[in-house]
Formats: sequence, structure tokens, C-alpha cells
Amino acid sequence: MKKEEINWYPISDTDLVDSPALLIYPERVNRNIQTAIDMIVDVARLRPHIKTNKSAEVSRLMLKAGIKKFKCATIAEAEMLGSCGAPDVLLAYQPVGPKCARFVSLIEKFPSTVYSCLVDHPEAAKQMSVVFSAKGLKVPVYLDLNLGQNRTGILPDEHALDLWMVCAALPGIKPVGLHGYDGHIRDLDWNTRKINCDKAFESIALLAKIIAEKGFTKPVIVAGGSPTYSIHCKRKNIECSPGTFVYWDKGYLDLCPEQDFIPAALVMTRIVSFPDSTKICIDLGHKSIGAENDLARRVFFLNAPELKPIGQSEEHLVLEAGAGHPYQIGDVLYGLPYHICPTVALYERAIVIEEGIPSGEWRNISRDRKISI
Repeated sequence: MKKEEINWYPISDTDLVDSPALLIYPERVNRNIQTAIDMIVDVARLRPHIKTNKSAEVSRLMLKAGIKKFKCATIAEAEMLGSCGAPDVLLAYQPVGPKCARFVSLIEKFPSTVYSCLVDHPEAAKQMSVVFSAKGLKVPVYLDLNLGQNRTGILPDEHALDLWMVCAALPGIKPVGLHGYDGHIRDLDWNTRKINCDKAFESIALLAKIIAEKGFTKPVIVAGGSPTYSIHCKRKNIECSPGTFVYWDKGYLDLCPEQDFIPAALVMTRIVSFPDSTKICIDLGHKSIGAENDLARRVFFLNAPELKPIGQSEEHLVLEAGAGHPYQIGDVLYGLPYHICPTVALYERAIVIEEGIPSGEWRNISRDRKISI
């Protein structure tokens, strides 16, 4: 932490907040939003992914700052954005099965929002075409490209070009862009990260060029996430879709020191037991902190950095504190998650902290798989 920010997080009266709790600091959220805009300069090229915050309040702060385009991962997140009046929402998912019908309902419920989605396979394109055209829709679709993460997407080669042609010939859908998420590019050395990012992007740019040469309108390119935002934001004529920036976390604080985002969300926890003379137990289990990382990389305690996690279960986290430690039952710890996105999804609501005082709650309304659609 920067020296001047050491004591930004404490609550003046911790008895006002039960634990475990998710804490949000709006002033810092607004600062991160402005930093993202300053980095890209042209706010029209910023398409934040709201999977991190899942909150109508944060989405409205982005809208107030001039952001008009958004990306999301679920129908619930897309519905939340529609209810906030977001003009342009990309569902960064290929809707199949019942999700197609839900997506149609979403489009019908929020006609002032332009919804689009991803596609990476001809069969999925055909299924979407049947559902969308039956409702008289022409839904914009983006080809999801596999840049090396090997999760979803089609390789950016002749097969992707073929898929574009298939989509262009089908009723109900209209290919408009290319989507390239490079979340696997996480080199600690920024120069190495840039080399790998640029190499992956070349394949997107080449595919866009070939598509335009075939007589189609040049595709819109949506590229990157948080680790490569500092690279993609310097490119011209592409959209960038970082998400974690709004809250930031320990993982990206360590990985991306070149980005001036600051932590704006913490977990608050209490000491509830002493297993023995050197260990303490807190109420921060698997249900309260993103637990996909190794035990040592789940949470970092700002006011107790020396504590070392040694065991975790659903409701408890055991920490090694050492002989003669000063901690007492009921002491409060402030934890910076290594991965804030899945941590937010574990909390129905967040406690808003302003000037050290709990001032309200923000519901993480789209953590649920369904809001109304």
C-alpha cells in the first residue's frame, strides 16, 4: 500500500457491522472508474465487465461517469444492466438451451437497451437463429475467439471466417464483431506480457481485415480483460473490457503494478476462537472468500499481514499467529481478497463505508442466477 493510504479502511465503530461482511468504499470505486477512463481517454471505447461488482449502484456510477457500453456473463447481470438503463450490453456468453429464450425475454423487456451476445460454433448459431428469428429479431453477435485460454471460442483462422459467413447468411442474427479475451496472459514482467498480448491480438486484427476485404463492415473488436488493459487501451478503434478494476484486489495489485487502480472492497472478519496458544480462528470460511486459489493466496490482512492461513472450512479460517501473539477474541481483521470477483458472488449485500462509517448497503443483485427473467 502507498504510505498515505495505510489507514483508509478502518470502521470507527465495528460493533455496527456483523461479520463476515463485504465492505465497499464508494469514494475509491469512483476513483477507479475515473482511472479506467483516463487510461483509455475515449470513454466510448470502454466496455466494463460487471461480473465483478454485480451491483446496480456501481453500474449507475459508471453510467454517471459517461460509460455507455457494458459486458456481462449472465442473464441476471444483463437484466440488472437493462434495469439501470444501460444503452449497450454484450452478453459475453454463447446462449444455448433455455438461455436463448431468456435472452429473447430480456430483449423484449428492455427495448431501449441494445443487447448482443457471443457465438463460437455453427450449431449454436443455427439454434440462436431459429429462436431469434421466430420472434422477428435480428440480434447482433460477436465471434468469440480462442486466443490460447482454451476455454471457449473458435480459433481465429479460416474456421472463424467460415463461422462469420454462416452467421451472415442466417436469419435472426447479424455478425458485428470479434471478441478476444486473453485472460491467460498474466506474465509478471509487463514487457513480456505486452509481447504475448500483441502477438495474440495480431490474429484478431488479421481476421478483422480479411472479413472487411470480403465486403462486410469492418468488425468491432472487443479485447482483453484487466491484466492486459494497460496494453489494449493504447490501441485505436477497439473496445476494452476490464472488470476487476472497479474494486481491484490483491491478485491484480501484485500482478499489475503499472495500473493505478486501488483496492475499494474488503472483507471484514472477527476472531472467534483460539485452537491453541499460537493459532487463531476467524469467521471467514469458504462461504465468505473466493477459495479457488491455494490457501496462502485467498486473503491478505491489511492490519495483520504476518498472519498465515493454515486451514479453512466452510465457516472458519485458521491462522498461525505465533507464540505470545497479541490478538483477542472479537478482534476485527480487514482482509483484501486475492480474487474479488468470486468473493462478491458470496455476499447478498455489501456494507457501504464512507469516512469510516457504515452508511448503507448495496445489494449484489445479480449474484443470483435469476432476477425476474
